[in-house]
Amino acid sequence: MNMIIITTPIGPMFACATNQGVCLLEFSDRTGLENYIKKLCRALNAVLLPGSNAHLDQLQEQIKDYFQGQRKKFNLKLFTPGTKFQNNVWSALQDIPYGETRTYAQQAISINRPKSVRAVASANGRNRIAIIIPCHRVIGKDGSLTGYAGGLTRKKWLLELENPNPSLFDY
Repeated sequence: MNMIIITTPIGPMFACATNQGVCLLEFSDRTGLENYIKKLCRALNAVLLPGSNAHLDQLQEQIKDYFQGQRKKFNLKLFTPGTKFQNNVWSALQDIPYGETRTYAQQAISINRPKSVRAVASANGRNRIAIIIPCHRVIGKDGSLTGYAGGLTRKKWLLELENPNPSLFDY
């Protein structure tokens, strides 16, 4: 598994990819990141090696375009080991259009599990590929910013990048 650091306007991000695709994109100051990466290496039976590969090169270019406001949709090969439920949640996250938000309840409904709001929130929290799988687009039912591993300041920044009309959000 290859690893690089990507510099962004809101802090450095740690990125990893296997031959199967991008499997990690997290802010370098995420609490417990080192443990998170060790668990991922064990789960994938992989060794972490510094250096890029084709997936990471493409990720770097697309993230740069995103932060410059030139990319609204990503077309990267992702590798998301997880349960079927988690992958359904992560897939639904990718269906939230750029510049829009959804509540956890709306996300639960979108995967036909309307009573699984807490489980959806938990799966969102286990998303290993920040921004690309846009868990930052999920907000509380009252419109408040909630639960983002990258921090609520970054969540707000990302939402405002995607939709510069902050009156659409209630935070």
